[in-house]
Amino acid sequence: MKEHSGTAPVLTGHRLTLRALRQEDAKALLPCWSYPEAAVWLGIKPLASKAEAEELIRLLLVMEREEESLRWSITLPSGEVIGSCGYNSWQLAGAFRGEVGFELSPAFWGRGYMREALTLALGYGFEEMGLNRIEAQCHPANLRSARLLASLGFRREGTLREYRHTPSGYQDVDLYTLLRREWQEL
Repeated sequence: MKEHSGTAPVLTGHRLTLRALRQEDAKALLPCWSYPEAAVWLGIKPLASKAEAEELIRLLLVMEREEESLRWSITLPSGEVIGSCGYNSWQLAGAFRGEVGFELSPAFWGRGYMREALTLALGYGFEEMGLNRIEAQCHPANLRSARLLASLGFRREGTLREYRHTPSGYQDVDLYTLLRREWQEL
């Protein structure tokens, strides 16, 4: 089992590449974080400016340096950034589990890009980080993400009632999980 080094490695798929998040990605990621129909699923107030996106990236990079999270920008072969995904957190000692999060620019929904990106991120989590269990939290009404998680082999374990406090109040989330042995059987 390898430990995470604190830097997001480059992961290459058939149609996209996951690479380290960069400050200059703010303009491209703003649509992911400002689109009201997507931001509600993230449990955040939609971002209103490139400066807010830059601040969020700054925070994510600090968390990565401190090995608290790991985030990739999802890029097309042209270099265009279309979203991000990664580990919001992980715990190796005693648990060997992590929590994955993801968002994609609405212009790219429904084309299989996030499935490919998460396949790369999950492989890295199980094979390189040594995770045994990967979790994802999903708003109960976010059917698109629920279908994506199910297609990747995740199982819904239940609802965490009023788990998050958001700008619109307390929010339930459904907990989805995928175990290493289930991943290996896919």
